[in-house]
Amino acid sequence: MTRDAIRLRQVVRRFGSGDAAVTALHDLTLSFTAGTFTAVMGPSGSGKSTLLHCAAGLDRPTSGSVLLGETDLTALDETRLTLLRRDRIGFVFQSFNLLPTLTAEQNVALPLRLAGRRPSRGEVRAVLSRVGLSDRARHRPQELSGGQQQRVAIARAVISRPEVLFGDEPTGALDSSTGREVLRMLRTLVDDGGQTIVMVTHDPVAAAHADRVVFLADGRLHGTLDTPSASAVAARMTRMEATAC
Repeated sequence: MTRDAIRLRQVVRRFGSGDAAVTALHDLTLSFTAGTFTAVMGPSGSGKSTLLHCAAGLDRPTSGSVLLGETDLTALDETRLTLLRRDRIGFVFQSFNLLPTLTAEQNVALPLRLAGRRPSRGEVRAVLSRVGLSDRARHRPQELSGGQQQRVAIARAVISRPEVLFGDEPTGALDSSTGREVLRMLRTLVDDGGQTIVMVTHDPVAAAHADRVVFLADGRLHGTLDTPSASAVAARMTRMEATAC
């Protein structure tokens, strides 16, 4: 049986108040199946990042609910929400956000150390091996390529075995060849490790690595596309952008 890793129910996210209020998400109901890779796309200002931040517990909806498994994130206070994000959610940003004075293995181990755990070297090396960097464990970020730095950031995000890994344009700062390398690695995390991944991207080629693409327009669901190809995604985006003009 399939199960939902994340469910959004009638989520509204509004910024500001009165006449200046802007609604970024309108009554959005959406689910992400466990063990699948979903890409989120839409024109600029469509609410992609807001959706990601609400789903990951980084931002609170104005109304509606967000469930991680059976846990309602919107019912948690800030302390419990922080602990949940630490233990059950991984997040990868476009900028790698690695600490420059730490080696790759030290950067990967950091979340566990901040949580009061002392990870074994074997545990850290195993995660680095999963992202193809077992031979770069003692290198600092400046000694790594952009793609290698992003893979370290992904290893850091998955070492706590999160239920969902979120990516906000994780290949946006990489050249196309290196980006494809990182995307293949994300695909492997899903196929071989059963990881759930939700990724915001503007790139149809990146989206084609996903099982499903979710399209947003003006903060509303604008359809989905299963088993996407880059050409089909690009055609859908072209139609959406033409409609918006």
